[in-house]
Amino acid sequence: MGNFSFTPNSATSTLKVRVEGAMSQEDAGRFIQEYNEHVSKFDPAKYDIILDCTGLNVSSPDVLPMLEQCYIMYKNSGFKKVVFTIAKNPVLKMQLGRVARATKLENYEIVEV
Repeated sequence: MGNFSFTPNSATSTLKVRVEGAMSQEDAGRFIQEYNEHVSKFDPAKYDIILDCTGLNVSSPDVLPMLEQCYIMYKNSGFKKVVFTIAKNPVLKMQLGRVARATKLENYEIVEV
């Protein structure tokens, strides 16, 4: 089961998003709804979005289209920068990078901690 939380911080102009576990289609639907609620309250062009994926599992193939939709959402929102923080996991890093290229998300960075 996937879990997530959103923590906007106007002082640092960041939206911190913690994502963990394995996201289902239902989880993704809730994620998108909450994401839209939070992002509607500030100007994303002035913010970085920092996604803490250190507890995220590699996504199964049936969930990848939803992951792509999330990347497109980040891109369309217009964040200054999209940062993915992951634990050392070459497979997850490769998957996140591949989805970023497929969705033409250019202002992203993957940070291993």
